[in-house]
Amino acid sequence: MTKKITRPVIIVNFKAYSETEGDGSLFLAKACESVSEETGIVISVCPPAVDLSRIAKNVSIPVLSQNVDPYAAGSATGWITPSMVRRCCAVGTLINHSEHKISGSLIGECVELSKAAELVTVVCADNVQSAVLAAGFRPDFVAVEPPELIGGNVSVTTANPVIIEDTVEAVRNVNGAVSVLCGAGVKTGDDVKTALDLGASGVLLASGVVKAKDPKAVLSDLVKHL
Repeated sequence: MTKKITRPVIIVNFKAYSETEGDGSLFLAKACESVSEETGIVISVCPPAVDLSRIAKNVSIPVLSQNVDPYAAGSATGWITPSMVRRCCAVGTLINHSEHKISGSLIGECVELSKAAELVTVVCADNVQSAVLAAGFRPDFVAVEPPELIGGNVSVTTANPVIIEDTVEAVRNVNGAVSVLCGAGVKTGDDVKTALDLGASGVLLASGVVKAKDPKAVLSDLVKHL
């Protein structure tokens, strides 16, 4: 498989779930890699920062950081710089996830520094308005995720399909080169198909895979319509 993110986009965010501690992240990344190899659908992963380099060097699928901070290399103790992420062999990063929000100006700084480090940028937004703001910084992707649905059992594709359609249209009006992903409650292949039918280029998901008893089975179901 290639380490390039391709469409339809499937990104699995490992977050900081206990399932990803120790060798858990590598086990989960290997499951994603296995399904990618079996189906030809590229599945990207976002492991915790402490495992970023190890995962990136041990799987053939794209690996992204869960976060970067708006700092260049230098005096930045405790922060995660985009250049550091790139040196870990990651290909991209999330920015402004609802669990790690930053201000608009800092989003712009993170995007620019990440671009300079040749990282793919995925800026998260919790509504159409914030997606429009994010699109103005020219990231590769804007991922719309209503926070009230994150980690729940009802997918955004069912609970609020309009937000996907409206975000796709609004982002296109700002910058047609920016693609839209959606997330929050996404767990099944039917959810993924609906997201694509609504105009999204793919999905960003987490608990549906990470906390599953059989992650590989869930991953296989996710890509069954692709």
